[in-house]
Amino acid sequence: MSFFLTCFSVFETHAQLKSTSYKDGNQKLTGLSGIPTNPRTDIAGILILPAWKGIQSHEKEVANQLTAMGYHTFVADIYGEGNYPTNSNEAGTIAGNYKKNVTEYQKRIHLALDELIKGGAAKGRIVIIGYCFGGTGALEAARSNMPVEGVVSFHGGLDRDTTSNIGLIKPRILVCHGADDPYVGKKGVENFEVEMRAAKADWQMNIYANAVHAFTDKSAGNDNSKGAAYNQKADQRSWEDFMTFLKDVLGK
Repeated sequence: MSFFLTCFSVFETHAQLKSTSYKDGNQKLTGLSGIPTNPRTDIAGILILPAWKGIQSHEKEVANQLTAMGYHTFVADIYGEGNYPTNSNEAGTIAGNYKKNVTEYQKRIHLALDELIKGGAAKGRIVIIGYCFGGTGALEAARSNMPVEGVVSFHGGLDRDTTSNIGLIKPRILVCHGADDPYVGKKGVENFEVEMRAAKADWQMNIYANAVHAFTDKSAGNDNSKGAAYNQKADQRSWEDFMTFLKDVLGK
C-alpha cells in the first residue's frame, strides 16, 4: 500500500513497529506490534495475517499504514523461529500443512490475537485481515468464531475443511477477490457462497476486474499470466472497501 503512505516518511512509519516475542509451547514466535503515537479513542485493533512466505515488506507496510491511522496493530508470526520458508516451494509446503491442519492455524492466530490485546487493543474492537494464505486464515478465524468484530480476506483461499459441519458464523466478513484469480475458480466462489448462507453469516464479496492472485502486493510483478500479479486499481479499490468495512464494523 506504499502509494497510500503520502503523509509519513519511511523512517517515521517503520519506527512504529516493534518486534515482539511470544510462544506456542516451546516454539518461539516473533511478530510485529504497532502502538500508535496518537491512538484512536475507541482503542481499536487490527491483526494482520501474512501471506505464505511469512512476514514480508508488504505486511509491514500495511501495519505501518494502519498504526499511523491510530489503530493498534499486530503482524502475526504463524510459522515460528526456525521454520521460515526461503523460497516458494518451501512456502507452499509449510502453508499447505496449516491449511490441512486448520486447528493448528487457528491456534497460532489466536495467540497473535492475544498479543494484539496485550498491546492495548480492546477485546471488543478488533478486526482480523489477511493476504493470500493470511486471507485463508482470516476466514478460519471467522469460522471458529474468534472474539472479533470482523475479518477481511484479500485474495485469500476460500475452501473450508469439509470434514467439519458448517456452523453459525458471528464475525462479519469481507472478501476482496480478483475476478481472474486462477487459484480460486468459479466453483470455489460458489461453494463459499453456499457456506456463507448456511452459516447465516453477515458477509460480502467484492470482485475486482482484471485482477489475479496477490493483487495488493507490488513485489508480485505485473504479469497476470503468472497467476499472481499486482494491480493498482484493485489494490486501491480493495483498500477503500476495507476502510468502509472498518467504519461499518467498528462504528467509527
